[in-house]
Amino acid sequence: MQLQVTNSPFNEEQVELLNRLLPSLTQTQQIWLGGYISAMTLQGAAAVSAAAPAAVLAAPAEAASSAAAVAQPVISREVTVLFGSQTGNCQRLASSLSRRLEEQGFKVTVSAMNSFKPNALKKVENLLILVSTHGEGEPPDNARSLYEFLYSKRAPQLNQLRFSVLALGDTSYEFFCQTGKDFDQKLEELGGQRLSPRVDCDLDYDEPVAGWIAQVTAALSGAESAPGTAEEAVLAAEHAESLQSAYSRNNPYHAEVLENLNLNGRGSDRETRHLELSLAGSNITFEPGDSLGVYPENHPRLVDEIIAAMGWDAGESVPQNKKGEEGPLREALLRHYEITVLTRPLLEQAAKLSTAAALHGLLLPDKAQQLKEYIQGRDLLDLIQDFAPWNVPARSFVTILRKLPARLYSIASSYNANPDEVHFTVRAVRYEAHGRQRYGVCSVHCAERVQPGDTLPVYIQNNPNFKLPASPDVPVIMIGPGTGVAPFRSFLEEREEQGAEGKTWLFYGDRHFVTDFLYQTDWQRMLKDGVLNKLDVAFSRDTEEKVYVQHRILEHSSELYAWLQEGAHIYVCGDEKHMAHDVHSALISVIQEEGGLSPEAAAAYLDSLQQEQRYQRDVY
Repeated sequence: MQLQVTNSPFNEEQVELLNRLLPSLTQTQQIWLGGYISAMTLQGAAAVSAAAPAAVLAAPAEAASSAAAVAQPVISREVTVLFGSQTGNCQRLASSLSRRLEEQGFKVTVSAMNSFKPNALKKVENLLILVSTHGEGEPPDNARSLYEFLYSKRAPQLNQLRFSVLALGDTSYEFFCQTGKDFDQKLEELGGQRLSPRVDCDLDYDEPVAGWIAQVTAALSGAESAPGTAEEAVLAAEHAESLQSAYSRNNPYHAEVLENLNLNGRGSDRETRHLELSLAGSNITFEPGDSLGVYPENHPRLVDEIIAAMGWDAGESVPQNKKGEEGPLREALLRHYEITVLTRPLLEQAAKLSTAAALHGLLLPDKAQQLKEYIQGRDLLDLIQDFAPWNVPARSFVTILRKLPARLYSIASSYNANPDEVHFTVRAVRYEAHGRQRYGVCSVHCAERVQPGDTLPVYIQNNPNFKLPASPDVPVIMIGPGTGVAPFRSFLEEREEQGAEGKTWLFYGDRHFVTDFLYQTDWQRMLKDGVLNKLDVAFSRDTEEKVYVQHRILEHSSELYAWLQEGAHIYVCGDEKHMAHDVHSALISVIQEEGGLSPEAAAAYLDSLQQEQRYQRDVY
């Protein structure tokens, strides 16, 4: 987009300068510049203008220095950093941000949202919020209490507050970064002023996070915050994933596959793979409850069909990533770019390369529902075929594609029980939609094209919100139907290595006992050895009336409540959309009935368990 003199407040010479500068800026530089100008406005725009009107663009460091010399407002050096995180990303970034601010002389309080007293917001002057969005636009578990407080009648006016929000999300979901948007909007409604604009981050978040850190640092201090410093903060957060290893999300380890087994019996309509990888020589370690990030490959058939539909040359050299590294087109589509998910941002970029009226029409504001329906279940090949013809070079087209993200899987082994190995569980996803067979990218890659001796690019995603009790003597209740049982194999292996005295109880469910009882021999051995004290199962298709894990929970209401009274921790892993909600409701029913409480008091009891880290969920 080019600025025009007629529709801007700039004169002709300024417009020319801006039109030369703006197209050359990276996303980080654009975000930083916006934050810098916001910071200068907060300090006193008149002072900046009088000191050096042109220096803001020409030499921002000198402009900041000059502005500070002319007008030096009283800036609080106390900063509160709150994070809401389901898998730990926001927590790691919050820790790195707080260290960066402390190095610059700020007094920083960093806290999970559920550990922060909401009424204390009335005393906070500088607030930085880092929050992800979970499920269908919902707050993560440890953000829910603060979120509900701000949206309640008890929320105070916050006229003294300056704030900024970093939102993590995924553009393939309808409610992209919704929780961050909600916090941002509500804090403004309560009287807060933005230190800098909210930044919404997709899965490949390094650059926008770095820009936001630079932006808020500039706004807080009134001095230039070099983008390089912010990028270091992001890298520090990534390397914190594995303190003793050089490997991380941005530098995965290529682990050799030792085993790849189908856990389902003959005749099952499901295929669930158990993979064992070698970590020998990597110095990678992990704890029970952590996840394994796996970078998959796209299905070769889909890649070849896309290249053929566009009439491209598979060997043509194209950018492989944002760093500008070049390589063959087929390699880029196979290993580096996402081609199985459509998002609105992708269609908006594709529309710039297309003259198809139907595509442009689909993006009109009043077509939001039609766009949502079109995106569902379709991939890049559908987009290409539905809005042909395209006359776009491959190297131009790939730049609109999103980086192929890693898939996260709960680790199914204890490092102490299996040194230099990591195990994980993945169920193959195959289905038909819009007249074509579709494949889960990582699950089918693992099921069909990964053999022992091959390697997979992996990294450890630490999850501080899904951890065993500090004491091995505390009882644990584990609820994990289907592949949700994977982390509990890790939990029980770890407890066995510890010689733990605490009681253990596992609820497991799937479709059929004979063909779908994942890790059955492991549970039987652990029961025999006393590592697992109780096992209750629910196989929904083996009885006329479907029975699920929540029904087993209700059947054992009295004993389960007794375990809670003894201090037991509850863990839930698996499907968020249905199972986790049903289990949550069942637990409230147990507490209500056995504790003689009202529904509201029972819900509050369960909330308190969550705040005490005695009720933890890893749901997806």
